[in-house]
Amino acid sequence: MTIYRLGPEPVFPPPSEAEPSGWLAVGGDLSSPRLLAAYAAGIFPWYEDPQPILWFSPDPRWLLLPAELHVSRRLARTLRQHKLEVTLDTAFGRVIRACASARRAGASGTWITPAMVTAYEELFALGFAHSAEAWVGGELVGGVYGVSLGGGFFAESMFRLRSDASKVALATLVRQLAAWGFDFVDCQLRTPHLEGLGARGWPRAAFLRQLRATLQRETRRGRWRLAVDPVI
Repeated sequence: MTIYRLGPEPVFPPPSEAEPSGWLAVGGDLSSPRLLAAYAAGIFPWYEDPQPILWFSPDPRWLLLPAELHVSRRLARTLRQHKLEVTLDTAFGRVIRACASARRAGASGTWITPAMVTAYEELFALGFAHSAEAWVGGELVGGVYGVSLGGGFFAESMFRLRSDASKVALATLVRQLAAWGFDFVDCQLRTPHLEGLGARGWPRAAFLRQLRATLQRETRRGRWRLAVDPVI
């Protein structure tokens, strides 16, 4: 098994050399240049304290194409009822911290370490990271955050404090991305939650070809604002 140790420069080995688990490299840092280089190469960090930083590029790669968003009857009914207000980029720090503290089945800790919170808040300040928030009466009850490059959105994590809140936030975000002409939402790994919304597995080679194409487009930097009706 060959796992690459990263040096001080923000460069990565080819994703095709990743192990079957997707594990490719170890080390490096979470600086903005390195994180942006990772996403541009189809790689993302995923580790827990006290591990060193681990970098992955799984095969298959789970993507949600905006045109393939599946909205169940229950979710559509929730959207029509307007019980949840959705905003973009109004509470990034609160969303990522809520994701970090969310309990997940089969997990004893979180990969959203304090260092990752700081790193992604820096990407948010630079206009590359974004969040969608779901609110009830001014209370934050769900959300999702990720990174935008070219025509791709690389979703990192979601949380919910009320039923369907994270799905409402993600579905509304995907509709906005579709209106902007985005190519895909990178879900990284399969979960029943995301598969139910229309995500499907792509061979890594196909994903990397799509990634190269989407990076030719201009990145939509800066604070995002919702410009579509969340009702589907």
